[in-house]
Amino acid sequence: MTDTGQFDPVVPGAGQIAVEKLPEEAIVFLLASRFCDSDRLLDLAWTLFKDSTPGWARVQAICDFVNQRINFGYEHAGVTRTASEAYQEGQGVCRDYAHLAVAFCRALNIPARYCTGYLGDVGTPPPFPPGDFAAWFEAYLGGQWYTFDARNNVPRIGRVLLARGRDAADVAITTTFGPNTLSSFRVWTDEIPEGPA
Repeated sequence: MTDTGQFDPVVPGAGQIAVEKLPEEAIVFLLASRFCDSDRLLDLAWTLFKDSTPGWARVQAICDFVNQRINFGYEHAGVTRTASEAYQEGQGVCRDYAHLAVAFCRALNIPARYCTGYLGDVGTPPPFPPGDFAAWFEAYLGGQWYTFDARNNVPRIGRVLLARGRDAADVAITTTFGPNTLSSFRVWTDEIPEGPA
């Protein structure tokens, strides 16, 4: 697969759209889901973010908060952790960052959808960690979907999107049937220098 080589766009002027003006396909991404239990986080979301400017600034404030709230560690991975549990426990992996940010957005009437894929190391300083699956989210602002990443909390290059959904239940990285053992897994990215093809 290839990528444009551009960083995730940053559009501070992208505004929040009133619920009654949202396109029909965005409405489902306002609803609570299995792992994004925004109904349980409604009061907390409005308490934490009521003073933030609606639109891009509010989604960025959510990302900043989630980035500081959750302590990342593979040892903290849990397949049944909801957004509200991630908030309470203060630990998790990238899917927990994404679930919590999505749930806060939805509680604040911002459509948000969960994304799963790979995230390369192009544009980041070495040493590079081993490649891995990644989770981030998209928020519907100003009439289109924009990428946000509460775990890394900076624009990145080289996202390889595999799927979008309401949460990880919709777009699991893997689904297995019966006992299994992962014997090998490798993800990497190579930067191709600009120049004549």
